[in-house]
Amino acid sequence: MKDSFKNALYPLGFAAVFVVLWELAVRWFDIPVYLLPAPSSVVSSMDANLASHMTVTLLEALVGFLIANVLGLLTAVIFVHSKPIEKGAFPLAIALKTTPLVALAPLLVVWMGTGYSSKVVASMLICFFPILVNSVKGLKAIEHEAWELFSTYKGSKWDMFWKLRLPTSLPYVLSALKISSSLAIVGAIVGEFVGANKGLGYVVLVSSYHMDTPVMFSAIIASAACGLALFWAIAWLEKKVIFWQRVDEA
Repeated sequence: MKDSFKNALYPLGFAAVFVVLWELAVRWFDIPVYLLPAPSSVVSSMDANLASHMTVTLLEALVGFLIANVLGLLTAVIFVHSKPIEKGAFPLAIALKTTPLVALAPLLVVWMGTGYSSKVVASMLICFFPILVNSVKGLKAIEHEAWELFSTYKGSKWDMFWKLRLPTSLPYVLSALKISSSLAIVGAIVGEFVGANKGLGYVVLVSSYHMDTPVMFSAIIASAACGLALFWAIAWLEKKVIFWQRVDEA
């Protein structure tokens, strides 16, 4: 507990110093608000309306994140147990990953409208590839000796999956979850850029039209806070689930 509190002081200290320097620089150089607002101006622009938009984006990101990870893990299991399907479908997954989300987002709006669905799917698409790749790698990362031991005792495929493959893959899966937790927010916001009437992406877009830079900064900071919250939640889960994994610090 003491170490956790001490570790939390480092980012908080750096953030505090950065904010103070930012405030002083804006005041010292008399930078116009529309170019770079002071932190005090950004804080004063935050209100309940921003909180409601933040809730919308976070909900879209969470739903897309959960769907992507369930589908990604199930697809990885199928790939591991079927080489023909893996060889045939993996290039399609790579093609989907290499297609920019900003190019797909307008098509999602055409198909699904400007409601929640298009934002959830945008978030899902950007989260799908990391969990798929890491899960496939983790499910295959079993030691040869362990595989031979299960084969010797004639373990079923279910036993091998549940007691060997899945525990071995957990570090890989949870690492992918930490990556996609932040990407989920990005996907939801990109979807909101294309067509929405609420959410942090909508706030950024509208405030940019009106040159309301403090509100724009507040929405950007709120989106960063959502990403950090999701990342820290997965990091906490990782410590609880993979309790046998030791992290040695230099």
